[in-house]
Amino acid sequence: MRVDPSYVTNLVGALDQTQVNEQQLSSELSSGVSVSSLSQNPVASGENVLLLNHIQQDDSFTQTSSLVSGKLQVADTALSQVVTQLNTAISLATRANNGTMNASNIQSISKQLAGILAEVTTLANTSYQGQYIFAGSQSSAAPFSTSTSTTPATTTYSGDSSVNYLETPNGQSIQLNVPGDQIFQGSGTSSVFGALNNLIADYASGTVDTAKAVSDTAALNTSLNYVSQQRVTIDNSLTQLTAASEAVSSDQTQLTTVQSNLMQADYATVSTQLSLAETQQTALISVIAQLNSTSNTLFSKL
Repeated sequence: MRVDPSYVTNLVGALDQTQVNEQQLSSELSSGVSVSSLSQNPVASGENVLLLNHIQQDDSFTQTSSLVSGKLQVADTALSQVVTQLNTAISLATRANNGTMNASNIQSISKQLAGILAEVTTLANTSYQGQYIFAGSQSSAAPFSTSTSTTPATTTYSGDSSVNYLETPNGQSIQLNVPGDQIFQGSGTSSVFGALNNLIADYASGTVDTAKAVSDTAALNTSLNYVSQQRVTIDNSLTQLTAASEAVSSDQTQLTTVQSNLMQADYATVSTQLSLAETQQTALISVIAQLNSTSNTLFSKL
């Protein structure tokens, strides 16, 4: 019996291709991934790259939002404590202005107000992870300091007025800080430190210029309202950041699912294809063996 050499070559090529297919299908079953190289499915591979880029952008935003969310929460807590301190200061000043206290008690109130000033200064110099949160972009140094070389004392701000924003994946800008000068110095009668320093001086001698003390107390009340307004800005930023983070988290989940479906092997289909490949391989080996026995040395010479 004569065997067509081209037919034999085709059988060997088919066997080789079947073995390649079998290896690929086995790899898909073991790894669970249907596309391991660009050449296997260029369209799916390209879509996967786009999905990965989007997922990485979401990951980056999630990490950043976690950091700035902590910073905003610290800022909100600090301003909450400032509000508490200023309310106490207004209560003390109101008592000192009622005309019923003796000099010693009035001087005691001056000292208590000095303690409040120190506490508010500490809060205004609050830091988070080594950065002063009310210093604008000059966050490496404490922004507020008080000099007692004058009467009343003077509190100065060494930060700047820079405001930072975080852009969400959908293009929304979220304000991340309120500079300290905007919160504590404001303008005119809305200066926290100006009002506190004036009241401390008003009561230091034990005698009260009622008209001036009442005016300075009103200024402190105005500054308290102004601080509360700035706190609303921070609270709004926290709300926006939380909503954006939840949206990004949901987007990540959806993108990951899409990516998984795109790249994941269909176990049932792959198992069927692998079984067919194994059957085909067995059949080809059988045919080649028969031809080999018929032609004696033909395959040994290939």
